[in-house]
Amino acid sequence: MSAALSPSKVVLLAAQFTATGDIASLASLAAGHGDALRKKLVLRLLLTYLPSHLTTEEYLPLLQSLESADYSCFFPLQEIDTSSVQSLSDEQAAKKVRKLRLQPLSLPGAASSLASSSEARGETEEAEEPEDPLAVFLIQRAYAVDDGSGALPELPALLAPFLSRSYFLRTWTISVLLPLLRRNCEYYPDAPLQQTLANFEHLPDRLAVARLLSNTGSHEDTLHFVGRDLRGLIGPWLYSDRRWTKRRRGSESSSSGAVSSAETGGEDKGKSASEANGLQSSLCPGWEEVLQWLTAHAAKSWRVAARAIEQWDGPSDADLGGFGTMWLDDREQEYLEYRYARAALACVYLLPESSEEAMAAAHAIVGKIIGLLDQDPLPALPTDLSLLSPVSTDTDVGTLLTPKNAVYLRNDLLSEANVLTKPSRTATKLLHALVLSASLLNKMGASCTIRRAGELAVLQNEREQKTEAANAIHWVATNGTRNDDRYWIKARNEILWLRDWGADDEGGGTDDHAQSTGSGVFGQVKREFIEVEFLKALLTNTRYFLARSLYEDSPDHPLSNDLVQDTVLAAALNAYDNASNPNRTRGGLKKCDEIIHTFPLTVEKSLPATRRAEALMAATHGLCDYRLVLKQGEPFTPVVLRVHTDPLSILGKVLEQNPRSYTNIQALLKIASDIVDAGLTVRDKAGQPALTPEQAPLQRALAERRVTAMCIDAALTEDDFETAYSYVMSRLANDDELPKAQGVNASSSYGGAPSADTWSWRAALEAGKYRRTERTVRPTHLGTASANLQIRHLEQRIECLATALRVAPPDTLQEILNAYRRCEEELEAAVKAEDEQETAWDDAADQSWQHEATAADTDAKRRRQLQHNRHSSGMPGGFGADDGSGRSSPSLSSGRSNRPLASRVAAAASAAATSTYGGQASTRSGPRTTGPGHGSGGLARPPRRQQSASSAATAGAASDDAPLSLFDLSRATARVASRNFSALSSLRQTRELVGLSGGDGGGTNSDGHDMSGADGPSGPHVRKRDQLRDAAMGTLTSGVGWLIGAQPVNREQPSERN
Repeated sequence: MSAALSPSKVVLLAAQFTATGDIASLASLAAGHGDALRKKLVLRLLLTYLPSHLTTEEYLPLLQSLESADYSCFFPLQEIDTSSVQSLSDEQAAKKVRKLRLQPLSLPGAASSLASSSEARGETEEAEEPEDPLAVFLIQRAYAVDDGSGALPELPALLAPFLSRSYFLRTWTISVLLPLLRRNCEYYPDAPLQQTLANFEHLPDRLAVARLLSNTGSHEDTLHFVGRDLRGLIGPWLYSDRRWTKRRRGSESSSSGAVSSAETGGEDKGKSASEANGLQSSLCPGWEEVLQWLTAHAAKSWRVAARAIEQWDGPSDADLGGFGTMWLDDREQEYLEYRYARAALACVYLLPESSEEAMAAAHAIVGKIIGLLDQDPLPALPTDLSLLSPVSTDTDVGTLLTPKNAVYLRNDLLSEANVLTKPSRTATKLLHALVLSASLLNKMGASCTIRRAGELAVLQNEREQKTEAANAIHWVATNGTRNDDRYWIKARNEILWLRDWGADDEGGGTDDHAQSTGSGVFGQVKREFIEVEFLKALLTNTRYFLARSLYEDSPDHPLSNDLVQDTVLAAALNAYDNASNPNRTRGGLKKCDEIIHTFPLTVEKSLPATRRAEALMAATHGLCDYRLVLKQGEPFTPVVLRVHTDPLSILGKVLEQNPRSYTNIQALLKIASDIVDAGLTVRDKAGQPALTPEQAPLQRALAERRVTAMCIDAALTEDDFETAYSYVMSRLANDDELPKAQGVNASSSYGGAPSADTWSWRAALEAGKYRRTERTVRPTHLGTASANLQIRHLEQRIECLATALRVAPPDTLQEILNAYRRCEEELEAAVKAEDEQETAWDDAADQSWQHEATAADTDAKRRRQLQHNRHSSGMPGGFGADDGSGRSSPSLSSGRSNRPLASRVAAAASAAATSTYGGQASTRSGPRTTGPGHGSGGLARPPRRQQSASSAATAGAASDDAPLSLFDLSRATARVASRNFSALSSLRQTRELVGLSGGDGGGTNSDGHDMSGADGPSGPHVRKRDQLRDAAMGTLTSGVGWLIGAQPVNREQPSERN
């Protein structure tokens, strides 16, 4: 019955079976009515009426049968039910067929695309028609399935059986279906793109790349999928013909030649940048968008770009999902790889971080690009840093290191005109050196990115390079293993490598120009600057032996002797400035001392700078014994002494804050001398020491005078006038060797160095103005000065003022003379008062003596009468005094035995003294009278003295049998002499009156000498206290002589001999 069906009815039945999903009936109908149901018609019916929810397994056999025209897979064929069309006439059936409105089997633009791709690839097989019914059907069916049910995972099963027979279908499946299928269903099913298959295929390149890679590297834990995404999404996507621009045959050959020229070295330099940019954007805009995405992530999230290049080998590394193999022609493949290498180099320059991880990633990228360019592979970064192989700075590298190329470090990194990112041996060599340089600088604490390293090398700014070099050396000095010489040697080699990238080692370092400049990031920094800074670092960290071995004992001598000397002294002063303790054996001063003695052959002790440093340390050490605070709460530090505008004034602070420190004047003078020798008192306009050998003696003398004046002021402040007076007389009186100041404000040389003594006269004047108070320190000895402390003090003040007159400038003499006159007036008044007091004292003593002499004569007469009476009684056993007949008086002996021995010795001494001064005094009888005219020669003792003598006599009577020492004897003799001196004076005056020697008149003795004495008008004036002293000493001598049995001295013999 089916054989009688007209073609129209067959088509209607086929449409009915297709719409109901009866694939078996449709296959039977197609097998029996092949003339009416041609393959294209059946495909159109399927495309139009086949339900989208129908699974691929249900209609895939029919498609295979249509392709092969073999329906054996459906045998035995199913009986066809034609009841639905039996009632229709042929005309009605044909009319309904015309109303079916079947969808065409065509793709917009498919013909041109397929033709272009076929011609571009030069395929040998016959090009398929773009209207291939089955291929077009499959693509359109894929669209319908995605629109209807979104069953993308089923589409590979639908398309896979037909991929081998259709290049167009295979290309579409790989470049369109596979990326979207993986993006939504395999890689990121939780965040699918809201795009249909048809819409995705027609997305612009920028949007397509952005949406395919929207989730790539978005989280830290997905970084290991970056390479997978690029390989599985971008790799297949690039094979779409839509990614490549349509070119005419003439432009194709031109573009191919341009790309090949760029890959082989870029000899064609006549092509402008705009032409190059036009070429790169016209050949494969989709690839350029991928590279833009890559470089953008390198600048923002560099780990994504680093993982991308590390995990993905570029356009040749594509995962096609088993759908077959795809290829590009050599021109396109070279272009993609060339652009990928440039983008990878650009990513290295764009890395924003300077961490160790970033440097390792950059080194890995450079190594990978070097491998893609078939260059020698690089070792791992740690090994590369330990080796630091020389980078040959040939002519090509030199052309890259010019300031004009600095713009390419930040802009136009993907431009064909950028010589720094060009995939060539020269560019990769430069970038490799920059990566190592940045890694070394980061290891030295510089925080240097690769772009920053490139700017240092390309811009060639000496100032910036010096700053970075100094910072690197400073970091080495303050961090790391300070006690390991290997660490220091390695650090020095690394810093020197940064200067020339090892070119000096490679070339032997014989070129003078190479020694002055290099090609590294420190290329404009002179080597001697680096060596000097490194020497400072060694000395700062006490690596003295290593410093001496490198810069003194080394045969190549990196630095000249002058530079070594200057550097060592600068390091020593730096240690001095950082010291907090002025003690030379501790802290910074100890380090300063050690640094100076590190280079004994280069930094000799005879150098002026060395002597200044030694003097500076000596002066500072001298201050460590004193308490010194210059500011409130801030103790003295050594640097204050070195930078102080007037260092000698610090000694004034020492004297203020340390009581009685002025007594240690010799130590202070030594400190002042060391300050002068250190060059701190004479400076030039730059503040540097400017003391010449000719100035040194004068400056030392002036410093000595100034410190002496400070000590005098300090002594006066502490009321120690005696010390101040001694300093004035012993240290300021001699001013022959110093120039006097010409005014109160004497002229000085620059820097505060005085040219004349402006302090001595002030100190002497202040000493001369000082007045004694209750707090004034008493003198420890009088010497030959007056016993009157007030007179002695005034005499000393006059001497101080006299010294001030000798050393003072002319315009200050009036002030000193005024003080001198006032002091002299005070002295005269004091002397006059003393004379008046002595006169009153003498008068009072004479009156007391007259009364005592009368009482003594009466008592003597009574005793002689009593002795005479006792002698007359003839009492046996008595011993009396000698009465002139050779008998002694017992009563007198008894009386003597009852008296103390001191009294007896004193009486004997008095008698001996009387015999010494005049023999007749012992034979005189009767009382000794003294008239008013003879009282002036006597000595009047105050009542206190008399009471003391009486008390001594009473005490002596109580201890008659006590032993007597020589000191007791002398004291007793002095007391007797004080009582008997008036009698001696009276005796002398009596002799003058009666003329005992029988001379002419009463004015001379038997020898013809003038006996008027010191009180006579013709003799010299002798003070009464001098007479007292001579009489006391004479009496004491006579008494001691009597005790030991010595013969008295005849005082008249020398006069007779004369």
